Amino acid sequence: MDRRWFDLDGRVALVTGASRGLGRTMALALARAGADVILSARTRPALDEVAHEVQALGRKACVIAADVTKEDDVRLLVRQGVAAFGRIDILVNNAGIGESRPVVELDTEEWDRTMAVNVRGPMLCCKHVGPVMVEQRRGKVINVASVLATRVARYMSLYSASKAALVQFTRTLALEWVRYNIQVNALCPGYFLTDMNRDFFASERGQQFIRELPMRRLGEAHELEGAVVFLASDASSYVTGTCLYVDGGYSLL
Repeated sequence: MDRRWFDLDGRVALVTGASRGLGRTMALALARAGADVILSARTRPALDEVAHEVQALGRKACVIAADVTKEDDVRLLVRQGVAAFGRIDILVNNAGIGESRPVVELDTEEWDRTMAVNVRGPMLCCKHVGPVMVEQRRGKVINVASVLATRVARYMSLYSASKAALVQFTRTLALEWVRYNIQVNALCPGYFLTDMNRDFFASERGQQFIRELPMRRLGEAHELEGAVVFLASDASSYVTGTCLYVDGGYSLL
């Protein structure tokens, strides 16, 4: 096997939701593989910390605060990213939110906000990064969905619906952009410990859920690194419109 298939040297990645959690992990993984990174989230201080980590790896980092639900923010994000590096080769749509709540307790504002972040955000980023990649005649789009795009969990209807929509958006866009040598795929993590679910997994119910997982444990953040580098690299040049599950076998249940 030629290890250069996974080499991202000379490429530029834009990662949303990069200030913490899985977004930070993926941004640093891309930097370790050789990419310079445009880091984005709504607030800047935590992004600056990630930027220092990227630079410590010998790569360049550009920090741009943006709200992916606002088209003006996304337009400026892409414009400034291209101004900084001259290109965007990899787009990781990682920004996302989610709450566990019964349907009868949902309100329309919560529904609209989740759909805006989890679906409209990736759409806007693709809309504005797309012309850059089309002109380059190459690109990699990684939409971070979830195992819950195809599985179900009680009280997760809103989150699951948003991620299912993102998967279908991914598949349709892959077909639309295949002619431009742009691969569009969905990365579907299973259960990883994040700020969004920390309280649940610390509870007795959460501990019981972990015991029922095929691997009897949550995923560790570093276990997403190989998957995101694969989808961002030449190793996946013939892979598009697919969902890569990193879920410890949860989708088998």
